[in-house]
Amino acid sequence: MKTIAIIPAAGQGKRMGTQINKQYLSLLGKPVLAYTLACFEKASDVDGIIVVTQAEEQQFCQQEVVRKYGYKKVIDIIPGGKERQDSVYQGLIKANRMGADWIIVHDGARPFFQEDILHRALQYAQTHHVGVGVAIPVKDTIKCVNKAERVMETLLREQLRAIQTPQIFPCSYLMDAYEKAYAEDFYGTDDAALVERAGYPVYLIDGNEENIKITTPWDMMIGEMILRRRLKECE
Repeated sequence: MKTIAIIPAAGQGKRMGTQINKQYLSLLGKPVLAYTLACFEKASDVDGIIVVTQAEEQQFCQQEVVRKYGYKKVIDIIPGGKERQDSVYQGLIKANRMGADWIIVHDGARPFFQEDILHRALQYAQTHHVGVGVAIPVKDTIKCVNKAERVMETLLREQLRAIQTPQIFPCSYLMDAYEKAYAEDFYGTDDAALVERAGYPVYLIDGNEENIKITTPWDMMIGEMILRRRLKECE
C-alpha cells in the first residue's frame, strides 16, 4: 500500500505578526517546516511527501528547506489555494493520481509530533480501514456562547478533545469527502470534519501535548523550549 503525506504550508500566519510565513521562521537555526519534514523523512511508514505552499514560495521551499536539508521523500512542491482546505485538495489530487492508498495530512507548522504517534495512528487506520485523528483531552471547561457572548451551554469536558494532526484516511474516503464538500460549498476546519460529514467513521488516538501548532510568538517560545529539552536529552 502506498502512503503519501500531504503537508499544507501555504498559510499566511497573520497571527504571528511577521512578514515571513510561519513555516519558514527559524527555530534554533532551522525553518519550522524543516523540522516537520524531518519527521516524515525518517518514518518508514511514509512513501512520499507532497508539500503545498504559496506559489511564490515554491522555489524558496525547494532550495532553502528540501534541498538544503536533503529530504529525499519530497516528491513535489505544489501551489496551494485560498483556504487550507483548497490547499490540501490540491495535494490530494496529486496523491490520488500517483496511486496513493492512504493519505496523511499534517500541518506544516506542527513540527514536534513524534514518529511513534504516526505509526500508531496509521496502524489503527489500516487495521480497521477507518479515518484516524490525533487528539488530546481538553483541560479547561468549555462554554458555548451566542454572538452577544452570553453562555448558552457548558459542554461536558469528558467528551471533548483538542484535535491535532496527523490525520490519516483511505484515499478514496478523503477524495469522496472533498468532492461532496465542494459540491455543497462546505468548508471545514480540518479534514476529519469533511470525512465525518461524508458518513465515514473517524476515530481518535492519544496525541502529545508537545505536538503544538506554531501560530503565535508565544508558540515560538514554547517551541524553542521543546527543542532545547530534546537536544539535551540526546547529549
